[in-house]
Amino acid sequence: MKRFAQLIQELELSNKTNDKIAALVTYFSEAEDRDKPYVIAMFTGKRPKRPITTTFIKQWAIELTDLPEWLFTESYHSVGDLSETIALVLPPATHTVEKPLHQWIGELAQLHGKTDEEKKDYILTSWDSLATQERFIFNKLISGNFRIGVSNKMLVNAIAKQSEQEANKIMHSIMGKWQPNEITYEELTAGAHVNTDNSWPYPFCLAYAIDTEPENLGDTTAWQAEWKWDGIRGQIVKRNGELFIWSRGEELVTDQFPELHFLKDELPDGTVLDGEILAVKDGNVLSFSTLQQRLNRKTINKSQLENAPIGFFTYDLLELKGTDVRTEPLSKRRQWLEEIIENLTTKDIAILSPVIEYKDWQELAAIRETAREINSEGIMLKNVNSIFHAGRKRGDWWKWKINPYTVDTVMIYAQKGSGRRANFYTDYTFAVRDGEKLITIAKAYSGLTDKEIKEVNSFVNKNAIEKFGPVRTVKPELVFEIAFEGIAESKRHKAGLALRFPRISRWRKDKKADEINTLDDLRALISVVE
Repeated sequence: MKRFAQLIQELELSNKTNDKIAALVTYFSEAEDRDKPYVIAMFTGKRPKRPITTTFIKQWAIELTDLPEWLFTESYHSVGDLSETIALVLPPATHTVEKPLHQWIGELAQLHGKTDEEKKDYILTSWDSLATQERFIFNKLISGNFRIGVSNKMLVNAIAKQSEQEANKIMHSIMGKWQPNEITYEELTAGAHVNTDNSWPYPFCLAYAIDTEPENLGDTTAWQAEWKWDGIRGQIVKRNGELFIWSRGEELVTDQFPELHFLKDELPDGTVLDGEILAVKDGNVLSFSTLQQRLNRKTINKSQLENAPIGFFTYDLLELKGTDVRTEPLSKRRQWLEEIIENLTTKDIAILSPVIEYKDWQELAAIRETAREINSEGIMLKNVNSIFHAGRKRGDWWKWKINPYTVDTVMIYAQKGSGRRANFYTDYTFAVRDGEKLITIAKAYSGLTDKEIKEVNSFVNKNAIEKFGPVRTVKPELVFEIAFEGIAESKRHKAGLALRFPRISRWRKDKKADEINTLDDLRALISVVE
């Protein structure tokens, strides 16, 4: 536990990628072998079921410290993290217990099915045997929430460097089904488990946003242009007579999309398709809000099947007849993909994502402007000689998105952030006008510079009107332009509308609050989007 706590501290103290990779390499070289798979699992989102609710943890900490609840709450708002707050307010430990990380995790797993009193006794006893930093880690183990600025790519590069394995092999190995208590670090890094599971997917190939004029990419014949669809990126895996559907978030979602199950009978064994899960009707892509009706459903009823039918727009072929073809050029993979889709009997569900024909960059730019008419986000540009990389590689694939929608709003609520932003108001709620009233339309916390954050923070401190826990109501004076990708009707929001991916585009210091947009302005967009 101490060694893992040290690692977390080292990762949090640095913003430099090389320093973080070095810390990870050192950890995987020194740590106990049985701990390493658990660390990889935590950093890649493979979280065990939470044994105790945060409500109980907070309640027990307040009882143990004898703090007034309001003081604990204020401390939490100031620190910005519940696990860290508890670790800081608890009295010093009376003794020390040395246990490896995997043992702590195993003991927490055994709490499932225990009574609340048994759970409480274990937690209080554990707190009394740990130093502050280790308590913080222990609390994080309970919640399973480790946000420490380590991306999958960074983790993979560190493991590859330490184990002297290829990064692509490591990325492939840590995806799919494996349990940290059932595999050794050496087996995991060597990929010893991947051939025993029919379902394992490949790492997704991702694109960078284009950072130059398309003309600078050179000859148009070197680039395959496709529509960039707004759905759920997925892989369809057919091996040994079984079908599996994976989302980019490494979740098995096979049961959620029964429309695609016919591929079990029609795809050749040893086939892996990359593509986008979308709501599709009569060959036309529907809005993302329609697709949302089908997401995270344990059961699918007849109405959902009819109102949000599913299709799979295929982008790429990753495996052919059991052979990994990711290192073949895109042009060849596309040819094989077309042959596979052509042989399917139901081409209106498994659909070949069309290649856009264009003679020059000017024509493609004009085509791109029509993207919203078909519920697309823009255009993907893929080098015809590119391989299917694991993760991102600058220069091979680009996403050329259309400009987002924007709306002028006024900030009416503010709340302090977390982590390094815990002392600043960085989470904002924005409103538009509805007659003489202001009605909330979105929350956002990204898009401002550090200097602007400090300015807004100063404004909130001077102009707060009301206080509701951590939230401050402020004078409606600061106008911000909010960018978003889509809009849809929503019964869950007071305005009756929901914005997709809202973020602060710019601070409109040139505008006053009476110049912001209205709710009717936003409602008028719905017909345009749909």
